[in-house]
Amino acid sequence: MASTADIKNGVVLSIDGQLWSVIEFQHVKPGKGGAFVRTKLKNVVSGKVVDKTFNAGAKVDIQNVDRSDYQYLYNDGESFVFMDVKDYDQINVSSTVVGDAAKFLLENMNVTVALHDGTPLYIEMPPSVVLEVTYTEPGLQGDRSNAGTKPATVETGAEIQVPLFVDAGTKVKVDTRTGDYLGRVND
Repeated sequence: MASTADIKNGVVLSIDGQLWSVIEFQHVKPGKGGAFVRTKLKNVVSGKVVDKTFNAGAKVDIQNVDRSDYQYLYNDGESFVFMDVKDYDQINVSSTVVGDAAKFLLENMNVTVALHDGTPLYIEMPPSVVLEVTYTEPGLQGDRSNAGTKPATVETGAEIQVPLFVDAGTKVKVDTRTGDYLGRVND
């Protein structure tokens, strides 16, 4: 067992049977009373963020989480298949673990997969991806009723908002965290 002195950003703790990643931590030594460690924790499965305070010197259960680079191969209908870029081992990751990242996942894309005892916990996408717009209505130059944006479907099937001047066949850069349009990409 480790103590609160071992808490650092990115460390994964096991609390009440759930895994929590440390986002922020601060060692506090008030003038009166005992020292403590204030943390902000993120549940690695659900993404929920909570604040938790530990007394200094308290025992914490630090878990080993391996983050490795994987390449997305295909979706077999039940799960997503990824290949380790180092040893070419393939793993199946359920759609619940992949979550919203599936909207921007292209074949042969490199991602980071976090594993705990061989079980995939979550995948980390690159901050942005380049996708081709497969369908969008033509933009009318005088139409400003919707702040100059229109819905567009990209090659992964996700729907995003793009400016009126973007047409089908245009490659666009998309933020994988929010789904926001970041700009056009020239080949």
